[in-house]
Amino acid sequence: MTFDNWITFLMAWSLIAISPGSGAVLSMSHGLSYGLKRASVTILGLQIGLVLIVIIAGVGVGALLLTSNLAFNIVKIFGALYLIYLGWLQWCAPASGKAMDRSTSVAIPTLSVSQRLMSGFLTNATNPKAILFMVAVLPQFIDANRPLWSQLLTLAVTMVGIDVLVMHGYAFAARAFQRFFNSPEVVRIQNRMFGGLLMAIGAGLFFVQNTLRPSSVN
Repeated sequence: MTFDNWITFLMAWSLIAISPGSGAVLSMSHGLSYGLKRASVTILGLQIGLVLIVIIAGVGVGALLLTSNLAFNIVKIFGALYLIYLGWLQWCAPASGKAMDRSTSVAIPTLSVSQRLMSGFLTNATNPKAILFMVAVLPQFIDANRPLWSQLLTLAVTMVGIDVLVMHGYAFAARAFQRFFNSPEVVRIQNRMFGGLLMAIGAGLFFVQNTLRPSSVN
């Protein structure tokens, strides 16, 4: 990969990372509910899922997956249902009582560290839009005359570095508005807003089409 190609990829991925999506909504939700430090676990899960997709696309499994409508639809449906499930948990999170953090007065959904890590991982790993992007875009930045794995490592480090900064930015921004969420009623609205967004994004995944399948090329 040439330096010019890397700069182009850096700018392209920066725009994609900043664009609000399921990862951004999840980061804001957990940033507001748990705080920036604890939301880092969720963001770590997002990055593990991102790296997995890079590897899958890099070794050609992603392209193979996209040639099978059945495999693609399984991933799509699982990802959609999981986002809807996360949204429902947020929607139903208690807004008063013991679930309230004494120092922040923000309702905390009952998700452990491992559950937050897994929620981030599955949010990215089962996102069909991410798979489509990786398979369609990554090959354009890879030089066939250079070692594949070193280029994939460069791309992965670039993507993770940018995404970590952006997702922490979203979590921090949500946390900064925490002082406005100081009553059970407002917290309930917050939970339903983020929960509704996650469920809406999940529902939208049902309509994602496999535009890279062979029949669409011919």
